[in-house]
Amino acid sequence: MVLETKLSAEEYEKIKIEDHNKANELYKFIQNSKDPYIVDRDQRAIADLKHMFETSVELYADRPAFYEKKTHKDPYEAITYREAKADVDALGTALHAHGLRGKRIGIIGENSYAWATAYLATVCGAGIVVPLDKELQDEEIEYLVHTADIHCIFYSKKFAQLFQNLHDSGSTNIKLFVNQESTELQPHEMSRKDLLAEGRTLLDAGNREFLDAQVLRTGMGILLFTSGTTGLAKGVMLSHENLCTDLMIAPTVFDVVKEDIFFSVLPLHHTYECTCDFLIPLYKGSAIAYCEGLRHITENLAEIKPTMFLGVPLLFENMYRKIWQNVRKQGKEKLLKRVIKLNRKTKKIGIDLGNIFFKQIRSVFGGRMRKVICGGAAIDPAILDGIRDFGIQSLQGYGLTECAPICALNPITDPRSASAGYILPGFDGYIDDPDPETGIGEICVKGDNVMLGYYENPEATAEVLKDGWYHTGDYGYIDKDRFVYITGRKKNVIITKTGKNVFPEELEYYINQAELIEESMAWEDVAEMQGDTLIAITVRINKESAQEQLGNDYDLEALEKLVWTEIDRVNKELPYYKKIKKLYMRDDEFIKTTKKSIKRFVNENRTGVEA
Repeated sequence: MVLETKLSAEEYEKIKIEDHNKANELYKFIQNSKDPYIVDRDQRAIADLKHMFETSVELYADRPAFYEKKTHKDPYEAITYREAKADVDALGTALHAHGLRGKRIGIIGENSYAWATAYLATVCGAGIVVPLDKELQDEEIEYLVHTADIHCIFYSKKFAQLFQNLHDSGSTNIKLFVNQESTELQPHEMSRKDLLAEGRTLLDAGNREFLDAQVLRTGMGILLFTSGTTGLAKGVMLSHENLCTDLMIAPTVFDVVKEDIFFSVLPLHHTYECTCDFLIPLYKGSAIAYCEGLRHITENLAEIKPTMFLGVPLLFENMYRKIWQNVRKQGKEKLLKRVIKLNRKTKKIGIDLGNIFFKQIRSVFGGRMRKVICGGAAIDPAILDGIRDFGIQSLQGYGLTECAPICALNPITDPRSASAGYILPGFDGYIDDPDPETGIGEICVKGDNVMLGYYENPEATAEVLKDGWYHTGDYGYIDKDRFVYITGRKKNVIITKTGKNVFPEELEYYINQAELIEESMAWEDVAEMQGDTLIAITVRINKESAQEQLGNDYDLEALEKLVWTEIDRVNKELPYYKKIKKLYMRDDEFIKTTKKSIKRFVNENRTGVEA
C-alpha cells in the first residue's frame, strides 16, 4: 500500500518495524515447522513487495530476471535483475513526478516485460495497481476504469483507440495515458520509452521520491476484478501481506531454484499467473520467459527450454492428448505403454529409463522441463500421472483470487493427483456444514493470504468472510492429511426433486475421459422435466477421434450412438439420481469466460443437436 500523504519519519519507522516483525515471525514459523512436506526452508523474510524486489536485486543482480523476444523472428533476450530494477525505478520516479503517488494505476495488455515493470513500479512505491482483463469488451473495461477510479493507465497498442475514446469523452479521472508499444502517439499519450527517459533524468538529478517511497504491508495495494461465470465484477482488495504470505509459504513444499526458467502463458492480470508465474520466480531469483501466444507455445518451448510451466487443465489436456495421438499414428502405443509400465518399476530402484525412451516426448515441453503445475480448475488425475510417467513432475494446486490466490498445493514429495492440493503450513481449512454421509460441504480457508474484502461492497464481503474464515463457494472435503478434494461449485449444484445434490463437475469429469469428447457441460434441463429431475449433458465432439472410430464420412446417427455408449458406461456406475438422461451435441466451442471456463448459465451453451 502506498499512501497519498506521507507519514512522519517516526510514524513510518514504527509501522515498518511492525511490518518486518510480522515477516520475521513467518520466517521463524517456516524454520521451526514440523510439517512433513516442507522441502525448502530457504525462504527469506519479506515485509512488502518493494522489499521483496529490492532484496532479490541485491542477491541476483546479474542473473536473468526476464526473457523476451523483440519480434517473432528474434531470439529470446535476457534482462537482468539489475536492469529491471533500473527500469522500475525510472518508471516509478516518473509516476511520482506526474502526481500519481498513492493513486490507482491500471495495466492492460499482453504478457510482457513492459507489463511486469509497470506492475512493479506501481506496487514498489507509486500507487495501487489495478490489472485489467484484456479479453473484456470495451464497455466492461470502461466500467472498471470508472469503478476503480483509475488515474493512470498503461496499455498495449491494441487498446489505443479505446483509451482515445475515453480521453475524448472526459468521463474518467485518467491523467496519464501510457502507450507501452506505439511510437506514433496521440497528443494525450505518452510512450513508455519517454516515461522511462523522464524518470532517468529525474534520478540523475537526485530525485529520490520513488526510491524512498513509503510502502505499507497492510491496506489495499492491489485491486483485482473477478466476475466468475455470472454476475457483475467484484473488486478483490489484496494487501502486500496477502501476496508476501503466499510468496514465502508456497515454495516450501516444492523446490524452486535460481536456475529455473518459468514459461509465462496465462494472462498476467489473473492472480494465479501474477503470483505464481511472476512474483514467486522474482522472489526466488528465477527467470520468466514470455510466450508469444497460444499458437506459438510449442515453438517457444523449444526456443527457451524452460524448466517450469504453469497452466490450466485445458492446456495440459490438449498437449497430453496430442502426444498420444501422435504415438498412435506412429503405431507405437503398445510399445510406449510397456515402457511406461517397466519404467515405473525401475524408478523404484533408482533407474530412470525415461532419459532414453521419452526424450522425444519431453522435447514437446522443451527438453528441460522439471515441473508443470496445474491450477484454475480440476484436471483429470490420469493426465497428471501420465505427464509424471514421462519424467516431468506434475502438481495440482488450489486457489482463488480472494486468497492471492494460493490455498493448497500438492507437495513435491507426495503428490496426490486426485487432490486439488495440501493445505499449506501456516494456513487452515475446514468444511462448513458437511453432509453426514459423504462429508462434503463448503470449503473454508483461513490465513494471512485472505483478502481484505470486496471493494466498496461490504454486503458481499460479509457473505464470504466470517470470523476470519473465507467461505470459498467450492464444495468438497478435506482428508485426515489436510489434502483438499473438490466436488464442485456451490452455485452449480443441481438439487434433485428428492433433495439429493448432483455436482455437474463430477459428471463432466467422467464423460471427458472418453477420447471422443473434447469437453462437456452437465445441467438441469428444466424445460424437458416431467416430474423427476432431468440431468442433461451437452458435449463437444473431438472430430479427429470421431473420424478414427467412424471414418471420415460418419453420420450423425452413428456419432450419437457412439456418444451414448460412453454415457451408458458412466451411468452404469452412478446412482439413479445422478444418471444422465438427455444428450445434446455441438460442433462449435462453448462460450467461455476469459479464464476459459464454460459459462454454465448461458442458454447458448445448452443448445446443440438434440440426440
